[in-house]
Amino acid sequence: MSRAVVTIGNFDGVHAGHRALISRARALADASSARVVALAFDPHPTTRLRPESAPARLTTFERRAEMLRSAGADEVVRLEPTDSLLSMTPDEFVAMLVRERHPVAIVEGPDFNYGKGRAGSIRTLIDEGRRMGFGVEVVHPVEVAISDLSIVRVSSTLIRHLVAEGRVRDALLALGHPHEVAGIVTRGDQRGRTIGFATANIVQPVERAVLLPAQGVYAAWARMPDGRRLGAAVNVGARPTFDAPEPRIEAHLFELATGEPASGIPEYGWELAIEFASWVRDTVKFSGLDALKAQLVRDRLAAGRLLGAEAQPAGVVVPDYSTAEFAPGANRATRTFAR
Repeated sequence: MSRAVVTIGNFDGVHAGHRALISRARALADASSARVVALAFDPHPTTRLRPESAPARLTTFERRAEMLRSAGADEVVRLEPTDSLLSMTPDEFVAMLVRERHPVAIVEGPDFNYGKGRAGSIRTLIDEGRRMGFGVEVVHPVEVAISDLSIVRVSSTLIRHLVAEGRVRDALLALGHPHEVAGIVTRGDQRGRTIGFATANIVQPVERAVLLPAQGVYAAWARMPDGRRLGAAVNVGARPTFDAPEPRIEAHLFELATGEPASGIPEYGWELAIEFASWVRDTVKFSGLDALKAQLVRDRLAAGRLLGAEAQPAGVVVPDYSTAEFAPGANRATRTFAR
């Protein structure tokens, strides 16, 4: 029978708080010869319970699973919010976990709720653990300093707000990595080529669509299929100079080392991932192509400078749980509850 340290959630974005959960689960698993299993809801349960209120995704399940494994999970299991799963009482949900996952411990945040109507709380989970033979550890939320030096509690809701407002640098600080949008490069209207600024026109497949930043121009890293990492000046939204109101994601790619336009770029039909680093400017309408071209040169220079300055994200505080002692009731980042 494989023993596991389990953590359950949506894990959308796999932000600094999520990685704190995985970090603590990893330490417990290593100490008890167990595996770390992350149970990730996909899609968000709200899509079934209140579809009109369902939040936009920050990450696809595949990307979440990849990042959770990178953070230290041995296995990532998709929990589909079916009617049968959402109708389970808290007792039934815990019984299912014990039957299927054999947990030696469950690691969660203090606001964790589970079961029908979110009737189960972290306190009821602790009581169930004592009765059924598994430990429960509560990892307190992670806080980070964002660009205005305010201290914020990291959450997926906060990050969605920051991205939607175009505050991708603050989103990066809260996530601990850039917000990413990936899609297929498709043929656009090719206007950029006529002025020496070829762009990759990125289309997100509907089933893999994630939240876009607010309309504007951004500095970003471009992750190429061949492993190259290029710089990018990315326009999100309309193109008023060409009277084109439909939203687009257009990335002008350049070499990080030289600031020159990237060469050897395939034509169409390949996947490009854009990692947003910083806002550059609002979208504006220019008087003509010469004015637009001059601004695009400035955008590329600005993006290059911003990427150079932000290559090493700072400000993420993830506690080191590997050496600390955590006593029940202690005023520390994590509280340990014995079986």
